[in-house]
Amino acid sequence: MTADTDRYITLDAMRGFAVMGILAMNIIAFAMPEWAYVTPKAYGGLTTENQLSWLLSFIFIDGKMRGLFSLLFGASLTLIVEGAQAKGESAKKIHFSRMFWLALFGLTHYFFIWFGDILFLYASVGCIAFLFKEWQPRQLVKWALIIFGIGLLLWGLQMGGLQVLQFFATMPNADPEIAQQFGKIINSPDFDPNVEKDLALYRGGYWPIVEHKLSEWYAPLTLVLQSITETLPLMMIGMAMKKNGFITGAWAREDYIVWIKRLVPAGLVLSAGLAGGLCAVGYDPVNSVAVFLVWSGIPRLMLTVGYAALLILVIERYSGSALIARVTAAGQAAFTNYLGTSIIMTSIFYGYGFGLYGDLSRIELWPFVFGTWIWMLLWSKPWLVRFRYGPLEWLWRSLARGKLQKMIR
Repeated sequence: MTADTDRYITLDAMRGFAVMGILAMNIIAFAMPEWAYVTPKAYGGLTTENQLSWLLSFIFIDGKMRGLFSLLFGASLTLIVEGAQAKGESAKKIHFSRMFWLALFGLTHYFFIWFGDILFLYASVGCIAFLFKEWQPRQLVKWALIIFGIGLLLWGLQMGGLQVLQFFATMPNADPEIAQQFGKIINSPDFDPNVEKDLALYRGGYWPIVEHKLSEWYAPLTLVLQSITETLPLMMIGMAMKKNGFITGAWAREDYIVWIKRLVPAGLVLSAGLAGGLCAVGYDPVNSVAVFLVWSGIPRLMLTVGYAALLILVIERYSGSALIARVTAAGQAAFTNYLGTSIIMTSIFYGYGFGLYGDLSRIELWPFVFGTWIWMLLWSKPWLVRFRYGPLEWLWRSLARGKLQKMIR
């Protein structure tokens, strides 16, 4: 813990790295048609630069920062429950009040700011994770892996079956009925990148974008169903990590190194293999979606946990540095930084702002990522020197507890 508060520097700093890192992938969805996130073929063409940029992001970043957020959410859930119990408060009341308001923040974010919201997902899954608050670490990890495996199996049967269908449907002497069946699937809206529609929508005004999202009001619920078998296990692992001291830096340095060696190299090799396989088949939609939804799940989980161990060592090694102090502050204000980033990015790229949507290459987006990182690091620490919470953290806490919280230190 830090010297003068009940906060853990490892949690806050890791959250700071995660909120910065997630922008490195989200920037694609902010600035380009949605399918560009899944495959470089959808937008930018198969140039060396575009492919290499996508491959590096897929191997090293994609899903791992979101995974860290999920781990940290589970760890924070346990921390809040323990804090409430220690004070004789109702952990259930506090938790579900927090989740209720987080869900409302998430829906507001989705409908009125950006479609890539994860707050509603976390609030929904967080309500389920609370049921396991008394479980021991070993039990949490065991069932997390079981749920994760069930999710992979269900998605694998669906997407793997589609990949098999594609194989037989595209053979030179394919059965006409099989080819027709596959044609209906591949020409459905689910596999249509529809780049021109995205360009027209997000280069336009504010209200048409809102109306489009309102017409797809079910999308946040769909995301919960699609993601629960990954998000819930990660939260459960994060809960276990808080209980056994992993995520708070209580383990020996050698133990973290062991897990880094076990998970990071293998995870990177598997991710690189999947990326190379997609490159070999020309990033066709079926294989791209299958890798995105299913086959990258295991290496993504490995790298999420491996990155957590690596970051803990880095944070502890440089805990006294000015940079880690600023990253820690960015993590303490991660809620504000996350929503603030959405406001900034949509204002830059959407038509009602500077209208740069679809105009820049993947390489050209990095200055916006670096600029936003600098913004996070510059404002967060001075703000928290004077105030107890980030602006939105204070609002969320006040709403959840039903009274205004003390803000000035």
